[in-house]
Amino acid sequence: MSRVQLALNVPDIEEAVGFYTTLFGTAPNKRKPGYANFAIADPPLKLVLFEAPDAPGRLNHVGVEVASSEDVAAHQARLADDGLTPVEENGTCCFARQDKVWVDGPDGAWEIYTVLADSEDFGESSTHTAPAETLGCETAPEAESRCCT
Repeated sequence: MSRVQLALNVPDIEEAVGFYTTLFGTAPNKRKPGYANFAIADPPLKLVLFEAPDAPGRLNHVGVEVASSEDVAAHQARLADDGLTPVEENGTCCFARQDKVWVDGPDGAWEIYTVLADSEDFGESSTHTAPAETLGCETAPEAESRCCT
């Protein structure tokens, strides 16, 4: 199973959680201060919300969640074979241990990832080299940890 991931910067996390709970008819899968994610079955979507009221844009990043580390590796090999330069990043991000790769597209970076386990920690900022402004992320140091970018 795979599904598209849409990560948004929202000005008010409580208001956004209420709206998206009603819109998709499902409660968040995970809640942390300033953070929520939804695993929506119909349509298949992973919706991630980052409370970032001063973000220059609402789009944080996009991606594809896949079922396993093997799927991530297969996508990484396919992307490299097709002439793109995937950047591997494994570790903790967004309150989860993940295996993932990033690839730059014409409109910003995409991640392909799998969740290995939940984490109580947000994790490290990504080592991905795409400029934060490409993804609509804040550039203030205190905001860098809000973006898994």
